[in-house]
Amino acid sequence: MLHSRNHQRRAYTVVASSAVAINSSTGPNATLQPLTVPHLTAPTIGHSKEQDHVHQVDAQLRKHGILKISLKFTDPDSRYLEQLVLSLNKYCGHQAPISHSATRGWFWDVRPETNSFQTANHQARSETMEEFPWHTDCSYEELVPRYFALQVIQHDRYGGGTLSAMNIQRLNHLLSPSTQASLMRQEYGINIPKEFVKNSAKGQIVGNLMAIDPESQSCLMRFRRDILAPLTQSASDALEELDACLRASESAAESKFAMSTVHLTSADFPSGTIIMMDNRRWLHARNDIKDPKRHLRRLRWDAIPFPV
Repeated sequence: MLHSRNHQRRAYTVVASSAVAINSSTGPNATLQPLTVPHLTAPTIGHSKEQDHVHQVDAQLRKHGILKISLKFTDPDSRYLEQLVLSLNKYCGHQAPISHSATRGWFWDVRPETNSFQTANHQARSETMEEFPWHTDCSYEELVPRYFALQVIQHDRYGGGTLSAMNIQRLNHLLSPSTQASLMRQEYGINIPKEFVKNSAKGQIVGNLMAIDPESQSCLMRFRRDILAPLTQSASDALEELDACLRASESAAESKFAMSTVHLTSADFPSGTIIMMDNRRWLHARNDIKDPKRHLRRLRWDAIPFPV
């Protein structure tokens, strides 16, 4: 049975194995520490139903917004991940998983395809070997999933497909106050990609790209540059500054950018690994794929309205 959100989620304190706390404090006088990814292990598939394990996962996602889980068993059908997200719904108040499109269920296979696409007549970006620039998932949805997970079925054996993540709280403090304010106004058209259209009569939403979480006061973002249309001059100016900042983060070795990102290579993210991420607190990107057999499986859940 699926459970609705419980705003009074159980408090649970845990120390993750092999984890260093992520300090995303980014005030003007804050001393930034390098970002690291907390790490848990799942010894058996049954851990997906054990409350202690489930609460550990929830605690790490709430505190850090990112988590790596290493599976100590083979699971090509992603049964652990499916049950874990259902358990997060049952025990921790997360909303249920969401369907990826009108023709797909909860899971989406992220792998190169040339002929057989998961949505009829439309090739998604995740079905190519091309790089993904910085983005959040489902920025075009009215109800944006708070979390997503990627399970590595087959890692890239030839050194491609590095997954990068950027902390949005730290990114926000690299932007001017005028850009921060503009990104928080509802002055952006967000086009829905054809492969994810669920209602043929609706091809765009209008909204803000940044917000402050009313509970945690964390900076949140929804962003995918190629589907954005600024509706005012101030919105256009803000996007221009944001674009420049993101481009600089890709090429510069400056500490202010290095301290905002983590990079997960195939060595960090091998087959049998799951990465879970808060889709509103972290941007993510990937470089080009070199291995045509690379295969990840994605699941998204906890969809609620993006704050205004």
